[in-house]
Amino acid sequence: MKNIDVVYFFRKPFTDYFSIEELFGFIQKSLPKNIKYSNYYMKKVSNGLLNRLFNTWDVISKQKQINHITGDVHYISFLIKKERTLLTIHDLVALSRSTGIKRAILKLIWYTIPAKRVKYITVISEFTKKELLKELDIDPKKVIVIHDCLSPIIKFKPKVFNKAKPNILQMGTAHNKNLENIIPAIKDLNVKLTILGNLQEHQKVLLANSNVDYENVFNLDYEDVIKQYENADLVTFASSYEGFGLPIIEANGIGRPVIAGNNTSMPEVAGDAAVLVDPANVEEIRASIIKIIDDDEFRNDLISKGKENVKRFLPIFIANKYAELYERMVDEYNTN
Repeated sequence: MKNIDVVYFFRKPFTDYFSIEELFGFIQKSLPKNIKYSNYYMKKVSNGLLNRLFNTWDVISKQKQINHITGDVHYISFLIKKERTLLTIHDLVALSRSTGIKRAILKLIWYTIPAKRVKYITVISEFTKKELLKELDIDPKKVIVIHDCLSPIIKFKPKVFNKAKPNILQMGTAHNKNLENIIPAIKDLNVKLTILGNLQEHQKVLLANSNVDYENVFNLDYEDVIKQYENADLVTFASSYEGFGLPIIEANGIGRPVIAGNNTSMPEVAGDAAVLVDPANVEEIRASIIKIIDDDEFRNDLISKGKENVKRFLPIFIANKYAELYERMVDEYNTN
């Protein structure tokens, strides 16, 4: 088995509860021994023309046998060797939030040119692949789905369900995380809502007006996020948009029932291990929460299915998929 030297290119790190860097750290630790890897972090934050030009020039001398751009800095592909370069695209949410000339420039710099400047693109879901192929005129065979992986520090931890007053963990406060529909869905229910993510003022007003018993936590280390899962009785993640939906498998892995959106990538990730709801339908969300609380058999079945679902996302399984792609790229490069 031939040795392969891979360099992973990362954005300049910043605080985030579960970052690209952590994800690939889990994958790297599970790679076969013939894959030798190193990490290179951008010197400049990816904002402004000068910083991005610096990053693009800086990486030219850092190339190795395989160059893996891990996401968020797609533009650094402009000046490195195409046949040796792989780009991971996590989602196209930035395009969905942009319009007009801003969207056109973003599409050109972040997607169109990078797609032409790399040998392969990996995406984290079939949904993201479909989105990408709608936007770009590229060979579908160039785009390969390799899912995100579950953190190896997540372990199944049973909990006696608190039927009297369950603790609902809401993952995220950004617009797509759909907190604005979760709040009215639990109005007048005897539950506690734990919200992970910094609340905006309008969300605080909505919580106050709905008389919801809630706790707000944010800027947590990943170990503390896991504790929030462990303390929860059920998890809500009824997003309007997700490129993947990692909290679904995190909740599965710890053993908590989860409610997820029935759109974008979430059905693909959840399989039959979550209650899938229309994110815009408050009554459907409410009914699903009540069913999980009241129906012990239904709830326990969800938890059992979650234990099976996470097997698809174990780091060693995902790492082997990347290793196979690296080997294919080396073989194709040597053949040409």
